[in-house]
Amino acid sequence: MPKLVLDASALLAALHGEQGGADVEARLHGAVLSSVNYAEVVQQSLARNVDINGFRDDLEALGIMILPFSIVDAERAATMWPVTSKFGLSLGDRACLALALRLGLPIITADRIWGRLQLGVEVRLIR
Repeated sequence: MPKLVLDASALLAALHGEQGGADVEARLHGAVLSSVNYAEVVQQSLARNVDINGFRDDLEALGIMILPFSIVDAERAATMWPVTSKFGLSLGDRACLALALRLGLPIITADRIWGRLQLGVEVRLIR
């Protein structure tokens, strides 16, 4: 059963040894990740010259479930825009929030601005 939703920033912190990454590592088993955020993690890893062959399998072996971005998530992410645009949240950020709302799970993120959001989602900051 899923325990929390990973934002791309949190997973990247764990994968690349950034501040707060150890806290994320301890919570990877049973975490879920939107396919949109998975794309962000892959893109950022490629930008750091990380070999991504078998990357998805590696994440799944750590106990991370990658879930598809659903129509419900898409609609919810779009309707969040008026509230979240003043905070500079991207579509990927809103995809993560939409998944957390759909599943009723907390989010773990490195994006401090999320702590100011009032969307009915528990946000746990790693730094």
